[in-house]
Amino acid sequence: MGAVYFAAYAYPHRETSGAGQKIEARTTKTTKWSDTVHPNEALLEAFYQGFRARDAEAMAAAYSADATFSDPVFQGLRGAEVPAMWRMLAGRARDLTVTYHGVKADDAHGQADWEATYSYGPARRRVHNVIHSTFRFKDGKIVAQQDTFSLWRWSRMALGLRGALLGWFPPVRGAIRRQARKGLDAYMSGQSATA
Repeated sequence: MGAVYFAAYAYPHRETSGAGQKIEARTTKTTKWSDTVHPNEALLEAFYQGFRARDAEAMAAAYSADATFSDPVFQGLRGAEVPAMWRMLAGRARDLTVTYHGVKADDAHGQADWEATYSYGPARRRVHNVIHSTFRFKDGKIVAQQDTFSLWRWSRMALGLRGALLGWFPPVRGAIRRQARKGLDAYMSGQSATA
């Protein structure tokens, strides 16, 4: 029967198909993989399932070696920086919850909407971040990911009153980005020192 017949059990949580149509829960092993989901959509499903499990290696496996990543905090990451960011974030997560939906992909492009809920910083402030991701694919791997979310909304939750009052201000946004970059650089230096 092979791998093409397990899709019915691999994604029982899916509510919509790539075209936004409702799909029924599968109860047999006769659904062919190719009839169920595009390979790049399956790649994104595996990526987000890895994220939910805080399995950074499963997430890293979805990227090409020269992939790029940008979001409002981590801007312009390339190559080894991309999986290192996920390893760092997954390794630090104590109470991370990830949900996702709207996963769609074709041969070249994909998208998904996801939400992350976690505690941030020494004050353990509760953050609920709502993110839209777009992807580009080549040879069955992610070659580019662009995540968008409101950095001001995030800063209000993560930084409290200071973020609410100043999170929109470009110097504060720059400070958030520099701190994130510094953390990633330190993480990567620590990883290469232990390798």
